[in-house]
Amino acid sequence: MSVSGKNIARHLRSAAIDQPDTLATLSPLSVSRSGEVAHQRSTFRELDRESDAAARLFQAAGISQGTRTLLAVKPGHDLIVGMFGLIKLGAVPVAIDPGMGWSAYLKCVQHSQPAAWVGIRQATLLSRLPLGAFASIRNRITIGTAYWKKNISRQMSAEALPMSKVQADDLAAILFTSGSTGAPKGVRYTHGMFEAQIRLIRETYGIQPGEVDMPMLPLFALFNPALGMTTVTPLLDPARPASADAAPIVSALVAEKVTNSFGSPAIWSRIAEHCQRAEIKLPSLRRLLIAGAPVPDGLLERLRIIAPQCKIHTPYGATECLPVTSIESAELLGPLRQQTLSGQGTCVGRPVAGVEIRIIRETERALENIGQAEMCAPGEVGEIIATGPSVTQEYDHLPDATRLAKIREGDRLWHRMGDLGSLDVEGRLFFLGRKVEKVRTADGDLPTELLEPAFRQHPQVFRCALIGLGAAPHQTVALVVEPRAGHFPETEAARTRFIAELRDLARINPQADCVKHIVFQRALPVDVRHNAKIHRLQLANEWTARLAR
Repeated sequence: MSVSGKNIARHLRSAAIDQPDTLATLSPLSVSRSGEVAHQRSTFRELDRESDAAARLFQAAGISQGTRTLLAVKPGHDLIVGMFGLIKLGAVPVAIDPGMGWSAYLKCVQHSQPAAWVGIRQATLLSRLPLGAFASIRNRITIGTAYWKKNISRQMSAEALPMSKVQADDLAAILFTSGSTGAPKGVRYTHGMFEAQIRLIRETYGIQPGEVDMPMLPLFALFNPALGMTTVTPLLDPARPASADAAPIVSALVAEKVTNSFGSPAIWSRIAEHCQRAEIKLPSLRRLLIAGAPVPDGLLERLRIIAPQCKIHTPYGATECLPVTSIESAELLGPLRQQTLSGQGTCVGRPVAGVEIRIIRETERALENIGQAEMCAPGEVGEIIATGPSVTQEYDHLPDATRLAKIREGDRLWHRMGDLGSLDVEGRLFFLGRKVEKVRTADGDLPTELLEPAFRQHPQVFRCALIGLGAAPHQTVALVVEPRAGHFPETEAARTRFIAELRDLARINPQADCVKHIVFQRALPVDVRHNAKIHRLQLANEWTARLAR
């Protein structure tokens, strides 16, 4: 049964009516010595009523339609309750990654100007510090405590809370980008955009109500009530997913018969390694989405063995436009593999239904309309732009950034992805790296994904980064390699041997010889959201200084 209206929270109400006794959330409580995870369990009926109760408490505290409310809650049941409670009121949740660092976090808070705060006790105490970033906050609600739970119980009612009436283009939430290649920006999501994303995800991947999902990225848990999927919250720190203990995650994947999961290559590398060591299979997993950075072929191959019933997809998109394209591992590991190794870029698939992609000639200036953009021919490398129902319209309080990132075409709006790529004659998109991270030499520009895959195929390479040493446009090309655990070359002889092996493997790429330096680093700096996007510009500055010394 569908509930009428435009408020995106109505999907939770529909799930509570259609499948009231189906488990909606499983949140970890404890881990036994044997590694079994005990979960707090809640049905869709209970989740709907709890979020109604939360909405009543928020309303009593002065939060109403349009109130910007910063959410500082750990992933899991309470986050979903808080988010849907706010959206039911028509309030505007503001979500900021806590792992981006205190200084960057405060800048995001100050920029978004929240009027209310909903957070766990430790976060609420921090919000009372006499800092300018918190000056706009008038109301604070602490959740997750015994007092909060008691109040939720008192507010629980069999009578459903009427949802705030909104329009499709009304602001629903503000979600901040990871800031992997610049300052994080608040992206304005409307109810209609959330609606489009839910439809695209359901149709692209054939998701059915009753499935069980373990989202390694907290944001994706918020789509599950609308998709009718059970959410199993993994035991990991969302700010450091790559350092998570894989054992309890795998235990929950098996015990709860998880059918679907979304995560970065970093977290799924840890899960795959643990499963291989412990000789564990994931027989219930039928769909896996890996994104946030290019996915190594070796990881895809390992996962196909560990989860034999699973289709592994590598979608492409951004906070401002998601999803854009998708491709399944069977296609990636076929003839496309040789094209990637030889320098064509990583294929990220065809556009999902309703999304259109074009490649335009690179330019640093704003493009007011599509007529000002120069289109690239098939196979020609340029800047990726995308349009579709899930493309966000603007950044929050950043008109200049919006002007640079958006291109108008009548009623349509194109988003400039900030990435380089090309389209082949079959309409498949090949990703070649971030535009700002390309290496600029006297002989021309080198996108990062043009060369990295050829070196990344070495079995002892965990990840690597192509960087430019010195000042553009006369940079020297270098490769920084992060070896797998236990394989760091400690001696000069070991480094020489490792480098020779890398160069031998990379000969498949005709431009591999332009890499003048290969150096090793124990851990590359990565983004806080996926722990997979490498900070190449930071690396370039550091290694330029180190090699100069």
